[in-house]
Amino acid sequence: MKLGENDVSRETFERLRHYAALLEKWTPRINLIARSTVSDLWQRHILDSAQVFNHAPDAQSWVDLGSGGGLPGVVCAILARDNRQATKFTLIESDQRKATFLRTVSRELGLDLTVLAERAESVGDFKADVLSARALAPLPKLLGLAHPFVGEDGCCLFLKGTGHEAELQDALAVWRFEVEKIPSTTNRESMLLKIRGLSSG
Repeated sequence: MKLGENDVSRETFERLRHYAALLEKWTPRINLIARSTVSDLWQRHILDSAQVFNHAPDAQSWVDLGSGGGLPGVVCAILARDNRQATKFTLIESDQRKATFLRTVSRELGLDLTVLAERAESVGDFKADVLSARALAPLPKLLGLAHPFVGEDGCCLFLKGTGHEAELQDALAVWRFEVEKIPSTTNRESMLLKIRGLSSG
């Protein structure tokens, strides 16, 4: 997968570069991403998050759970702006320092983001068309966190690593859903799970 100056508008490319620079600047202080991945930040984090947006339907509302440093939520918000999508992004991150970082990103990049510095379980119910999460929790628990936020026709987009098949089997013992398994474009051992029709089993 590419995401260079010729693939998006110059303004969007510059926003992504600015965001990557902020991640690199803040990570030594609050551990937004693994320090071992900083040297490969564009491939490991920016491109990895961009593929989530590429498989999302048009959405009026998008919730990103456990946003951390904003992956994939901030990247998707930048790309949505490039596509002139009027999507309302809500980023939920319980760590106050990381929430402060996300608000800084929103301000510096001119993004319309709502940042909630709360645990997902504490946020009042509201429905989203798209829900995303990356490296947050095993799938059975993740679906429990996601369920209150997913509208009837909404979908979940979860990046998962080598254990995704076992997580799917564990989740299907508790939840009912349809899943599309999309091979990751940045890591051949990973999978993007696109889940619809989520309900308790």
